[in-house]
Amino acid sequence: MNEERPLAPWQWPEPHWRRIVEHVRAGRPLRPKSWPDGARCAVALSFDSDHETSELREGGESIGRLSQGQYGQRQGVPRVLAILENHGVKATFFVPAVTALLHPDEQRRVAAEGHEIGLHGWIHERNSELPLEAERDLQLRAADTLEKVTGQRPLGIRTPSWDFSPNTLAITRDMGLRYDSSLMADVDCYELLMDGKESGVVELPVEWIRDDAVYFNMNRFAALRPYTPPADVLDIFRREFDGAYREGGVFQLTLHPHVIGYRSRLWILDELIRHMRRHEGVWFATHAEIAAYARANAA
Repeated sequence: MNEERPLAPWQWPEPHWRRIVEHVRAGRPLRPKSWPDGARCAVALSFDSDHETSELREGGESIGRLSQGQYGQRQGVPRVLAILENHGVKATFFVPAVTALLHPDEQRRVAAEGHEIGLHGWIHERNSELPLEAERDLQLRAADTLEKVTGQRPLGIRTPSWDFSPNTLAITRDMGLRYDSSLMADVDCYELLMDGKESGVVELPVEWIRDDAVYFNMNRFAALRPYTPPADVLDIFRREFDGAYREGGVFQLTLHPHVIGYRSRLWILDELIRHMRRHEGVWFATHAEIAAYARANAA
């Protein structure tokens, strides 16, 4: 007897592909007419403290790759915190639970200096590969771990590698988290819809062009060496901010301490903040603060 083969995408009936597209969708835009104290633009700086989990999540035991992750803890985060302190800027650090367990003093320092710590998975796992119960368990355990280490319950999540499963939004909603920062449907905050209904979760969107890793990371075994000169990366980030400022929206940036935290690259962060400071009416805030304000004051 011939077994039925699954339909190819070009054979899908309309209800099938519509169901896929509409399961998690961008809803109403949440851009305020103005930001706090009449500011024109909101700046959401973020740092994904993946550290050793980039290797561990692959089941890897490479001493070299683990040492590269450890650099993020030994040098990257302290250097980043020094720049943020020098400019008086608050940011959000998205931290895998395993990173928090390996480096609890780092997380306590980040929180003590007034920065937000958000969820970033358990071991930087890929959500799309997980069954529902495993994803829910890891997300709940990660939140409990960050709360135990820092004394603060996370308010939002960035999924590891921005990998969003069909179950992620429901888990996030049921946990009572206020925002997500993993999706890319806009440049400003928006309401996340699930199967056409408001989820109550605000999206503060990301984009690969506003992420340092895509310009600097390499994989020696795959012979992949995507390297962009730091000055060119600064130019891209600066143009993204300038556009957000003209439009009165949000400039969101994703950096990694083990990527940006080198002497030839850290100046990008320093110079970018200086560039933004030269503009009047720029509100630097955590992701949680911006998501909450956008929801409460959307035009």
